[in-house]
Amino acid sequence: MSKTIKFITVLAIGFMLTACNGQSKSKDQSPAQSISKIEVLDFHSTHRCMTCNAIEANTKYTLDTYFSKELKDKKITFQTINVDEKKNEKIAEKFEASGTSLILNVIKNGKEKQINLTEFAFMNGNDQDVFSKELKDKINTELKTL
Repeated sequence: MSKTIKFITVLAIGFMLTACNGQSKSKDQSPAQSISKIEVLDFHSTHRCMTCNAIEANTKYTLDTYFSKELKDKKITFQTINVDEKKNEKIAEKFEASGTSLILNVIKNGKEKQINLTEFAFMNGNDQDVFSKELKDKINTELKTL
């Protein structure tokens, strides 16, 4: 009888833990599924060249000039991330960034889609007009999908 009581007690505790755990997960998933925004991620290393600095400056210029409302409303966010810092290791791995990279992380209803703009950024980083126009067009295209 003692073994039966222990078994029932363990089983009951297991059910309670499973039930609580399941509720917690669904609460955590609901807000994430409703998130729709664009994260603009500018990865860089500690030592940066002139083009790498221009990519950051021109990205900021474009966002501030054309998307100030979206930045204020957090529909668009901007981050610069140093890949050489230990605290940024996981995000750098997630986006496969080992040096300078410019990525749009488009989140629609909690689902992420990464658009790698690194090649575009290096080719146009030193030409603010071309860089800004093309980045603006790319962001506008993605905003329409949200």
